[in-house]
Amino acid sequence: MDDKRKPDGIVLTEAQKRSRRQRSIAIALALGVLVVLFFAVTMVKGPGVLVRPL
Repeated sequence: MDDKRKPDGIVLTEAQKRSRRQRSIAIALALGVLVVLFFAVTMVKGPGVLVRPL
């Protein structure tokens, strides 16, 4: 087998790689903010939110 083959599939340019990384970081930050928001709302509502009749 020849190890000098071109890679199969799509090869991204540096600009596309940078754009993908920025998009991934933005999604991660948005997800983190959502988690913190849910946690804060749960804390504000108090422990009563966990005590429910079955």
